[in-house]
Amino acid sequence: MTLPGGKRLSWALLLGLGAASCRPSAERPTEEPWAWDLPPGFPAPLVPLDNPMSVAKVALGRMLFYDKRLSASESISCATCHQQALAFSDGRTTPVGLQGDIHPRNAPTLTNVAYAPRLNWADPGTKALEAQMEGPLFGRGAPIVEMGLVDEPRREAALARLLADERYREAFERAFPEAPKYTFEHVSKAIASFERTLVSGGSAWDRYRAGDAAALGEAERRGMYIVRDHVGGALCHHCHDGFNLSGPVKHVDAPFDEVVFANIGLYNVGSTGAYPEGNQGLYEHTKNPSDRGKFRTPTLRNVAVTGPYMHDGSVATLEDVIAVYVEGGRVIEAGPYAGDGRKNPHKSAGLSGTPLSAGQRRDVVAFLNALTDEVFLSDARFSNPYPEDEHFGE
Repeated sequence: MTLPGGKRLSWALLLGLGAASCRPSAERPTEEPWAWDLPPGFPAPLVPLDNPMSVAKVALGRMLFYDKRLSASESISCATCHQQALAFSDGRTTPVGLQGDIHPRNAPTLTNVAYAPRLNWADPGTKALEAQMEGPLFGRGAPIVEMGLVDEPRREAALARLLADERYREAFERAFPEAPKYTFEHVSKAIASFERTLVSGGSAWDRYRAGDAAALGEAERRGMYIVRDHVGGALCHHCHDGFNLSGPVKHVDAPFDEVVFANIGLYNVGSTGAYPEGNQGLYEHTKNPSDRGKFRTPTLRNVAVTGPYMHDGSVATLEDVIAVYVEGGRVIEAGPYAGDGRKNPHKSAGLSGTPLSAGQRRDVVAFLNALTDEVFLSDARFSNPYPEDEHFGE
């Protein structure tokens, strides 16, 4: 393998590094299991049997998540599109890929991603974080080039860059003591393990639920009743329910594998029921016309810092989001996407509009702001492990 500057990492060295897998078991490092420290009322996440959690694996995943050397150009990392201060979203309408291409989908928050029954915005088949990473890392099924490791030479070069760093050789050894260590299968498993730890449950609403009556002000409580208790005829809780304020979740106690995709009437291009080309939601997988415009329901946790909103980032503010639901869809007067989303024939049932007053809308926004977990946004356990190193960052 050739490193930057023309230096080579010899296969002899790689074999020497991997020789630890041939050591007697008594000499191998101990793999410390992971102990979940979950907020009250949070069930344990469901973890794949072939990728059990461990302290060392999470630590390695955290390093990889922030390392720009994992991209073909050494210029972006996973954290570029998933920034901690923004609840692991990126604040853009849609991200920009390695070659400057604009992604058609908004970068979703990774808040409580361990509980998501499906990954991506409208993919019925991707259930595991390990598999989801094949898109941004390798370009498999991705609409644009993201991290750019699209072929074996680029992947090999990226792996060589990592292994030239002694910190990685030690981290892989600790994370995978019983197996050959230097593969992208282990890269994906480690990053997935880190992402499963991104659990957020420390908002003002959580403190209120735990018995701190002063945690929410009057407007925030009124907004909570609208969102959670159907006050004013709002149906928010039908899609944003449970401890995660989302659609169905997966965890160790979930009896079913459920996922819901909904069309909220965001578009109705040419009054045909279509959404913009390349952003037609579930339809792109099923080819069933009734699935046009259906996307999964994200969590409302930390929603105040994850705008702009919707699958394509086309709704700028929380006030604008609420207006879409109040009106029962969005009307686009002119341009290539003109149409009355309220009349989209594929719109999901129960989304015909909610008659909220201006004051009630403000109360809902107040409650949504109370779902921000400030500790989560700066928790050192989730942050860049080497901020002083130019290779690590956003």
